[in-house]
Amino acid sequence: MARSIPFSPPNIGDDEIREVVDVLRSDWITTGPRTARFETEFAQFVQAPGALALNSCTAGLHVALATLGIGPGDTVATTPMTFAASVNVIEHVGARPLLVDVDADTLNISPEQLQQHLTPDVKAIIAVHYAGHPVDLHRISEIAGARNIPIVEDAAHALPARHAGRMIGSHGNLTAFSFYATKNMTTGEGGMLTGDPGLLERARVLHLHGMSKDAARRYEKGGSWRYDILAPGFKYNMTDLQAALGRVQLQRLGAFHERRLQLVDRYHRGLAGLPELITPTVRPGVDSAHHLYVIRLQLERLQIGRDDFIRQLSDLGVSTSVHFIPIHIHPFYRDKYSYRPEDFPVAYDAFRRMVSLPLFSRMADEDVDYVVDSVRNVIARARR
Repeated sequence: MARSIPFSPPNIGDDEIREVVDVLRSDWITTGPRTARFETEFAQFVQAPGALALNSCTAGLHVALATLGIGPGDTVATTPMTFAASVNVIEHVGARPLLVDVDADTLNISPEQLQQHLTPDVKAIIAVHYAGHPVDLHRISEIAGARNIPIVEDAAHALPARHAGRMIGSHGNLTAFSFYATKNMTTGEGGMLTGDPGLLERARVLHLHGMSKDAARRYEKGGSWRYDILAPGFKYNMTDLQAALGRVQLQRLGAFHERRLQLVDRYHRGLAGLPELITPTVRPGVDSAHHLYVIRLQLERLQIGRDDFIRQLSDLGVSTSVHFIPIHIHPFYRDKYSYRPEDFPVAYDAFRRMVSLPLFSRMADEDVDYVVDSVRNVIARARR
């Protein structure tokens, strides 16, 4: 009888539940003291100079661009191999995305392609750390620094990743993290923006209606009801309910990550020797967060396509996904910018072959073994 292996459920324990209940029994459930403590603890964890808690990573990316003054007439370079949010925020500020193809091994934005296609109107770069593997920050920083272009890091997948021994979030760029339900740690929905304290002060105003003071400062002892609107801001704040969950998850993140390393190693060993697929790579000098385990099918060796492969795994009880549908083949971007699939050949070819296998910190060794056996069985039946 087939088992049922979910794709990426959260790992929530009794400690998280107790913390959330404590908030519910307190006098403060929206943005308040727990959110402030979460910001401090998170900044310390990733060795960042400061942090701002928000209701999503998307909010972090949007606020980052707005804080940097990116707007109409500007262009922002990024990758087609990402979730739409990374590019939607460019549209939100009225700028134009410049998509740059990816490296074939990591599926991160290619520094060589970036340097080749940069135009004078590029005013920022959104560097997406795909699947938890950091981009080549050294090379991209050289390219950006030569033109005085700020980098915004999309680290939705990259907690707790390192590049050249340094935590992602500690390199001085505005960096947006995600705490969505499927991420390596979660607050249900939520995100964090790290970076220079001066930039974060501007971001803090923008993330809550452009107000000069949030509710916690207005209603604390000795506070004043008075506030000023300093800019037409957004409604992007995190609540203490989310922060309470996040603070416990942050304490457990090290153990979560160690378990992911074990699971990834088990996948590597279980899928070794199959010429019909390519397993994820990790470059020297990089510690991946291993948010996703993305295999790529060598379709020339199989009698079925990627979608049939996924259907057959589903029939065996294995939940999978595809990360991602490249930006340039989504109807909005395809039609607005007249993109063709072959405009970004590396990203498009990878998309046609990729399957994300289940990976989550609660996963048992036997779950990995079942997924591996299922993959091998499908390949055996479909092998040319």
